Amino acid sequence: MLPETDATRPTAGAAPQDGADRDAEYWAALTARDGRYDGLFVYAVTTTGVYCPPSCRGRRPRRQNTAFFDSPDAAEAAGFRPCRRCSRDARAADREVAERIAEACRRMAAAEEAMPDLAALATEAGLSPGHFQRQFKAFLGLTPAQFGEGLRMLRARNALRAGEDVLSALFAAGYGAPSRFYAAAPKYLGMAPAAYRKGAAGQRIAWSAAATRLGCLGIAATEKGLCWVHLDSDPDGLEAALQAEFPEARLENADAGLARWRQQLADYVDGRTDWPLLPVDLRGTAFQLAVWSALREIPAGTTLTYAELAARIGKPRAVRAVASACAANRVALAVPCHRIVRGDGSLSGYRWGPERKAALLETERSAP
Repeated sequence: MLPETDATRPTAGAAPQDGADRDAEYWAALTARDGRYDGLFVYAVTTTGVYCPPSCRGRRPRRQNTAFFDSPDAAEAAGFRPCRRCSRDARAADREVAERIAEACRRMAAAEEAMPDLAALATEAGLSPGHFQRQFKAFLGLTPAQFGEGLRMLRARNALRAGEDVLSALFAAGYGAPSRFYAAAPKYLGMAPAAYRKGAAGQRIAWSAAATRLGCLGIAATEKGLCWVHLDSDPDGLEAALQAEFPEARLENADAGLARWRQQLADYVDGRTDWPLLPVDLRGTAFQLAVWSALREIPAGTTLTYAELAARIGKPRAVRAVASACAANRVALAVPCHRIVRGDGSLSGYRWGPERKAALLETERSAP
């Protein structure tokens, strides 16, 4: 079998074919166990009721007992089930690829200046550049370039917080030109780099607080919506936590202006009302925004696992990235990440402790 490259990988629908020509091509791929066709079609065996990818190492079926489908979903809709052997092999292959992707991420994170390029990462992983990029995105929900951009921005953000000037921070983070940094910064930082360096200097952020059964609730908002939600056992800790997040912002106590949102969240925490859908002002990657949006669509009183949430946003292999996006949520409660649990149903981590998470879920489940 030829090693896969972008040039040799077949493309579904690359050339018009009638059914007979297509089936002949697929049968040839099946008999050759050609892994280049994996993902383009599956074949089903009518005598056993199972379906497999073309590269399956199981016993070859008779031609008259074989049917072809464009996807596993199509095969299952026709009444076939996945082959157990293929499923085991796929899980083993997934583990191997996941380790290769993890090693690539470690190498990118360890790079002191310029990130390794796609070709170098793919070569180390033993894959073609195109295949490596597809696998990387399937597992993490973003491309190697997007992952590298996030790492660079994290370094720049930390340097700005440490007081470095903007030019020093962007070059130290690996940006070759200021224009690229300035173009990307608002999406990740939520403001211009100079403003972020100054702790959001000049940014007006209104905040308010209320007592709840789970502690003191603090909320903060920009003109666009909630940008921060916090629970703390110490009332004095609320403003300190907000000040640490936006050290130079113009914080304004706005009990009257934020009264409705504050009361809606407080009543929800105390079990007096249903979960409120409130406007939020969140900045993050496209992947993070997709996760946060999906969290707001989970009905109150129900939970999903990280894997189920990853599947819901169309990234079934990006479980770890989903967990990271949940952890980066700055408006928990307004974006209800407490509705995510481990695969066995047990509670996972929560920024305000598992006891508060359990209490929120119990309140939701017991609501009339």
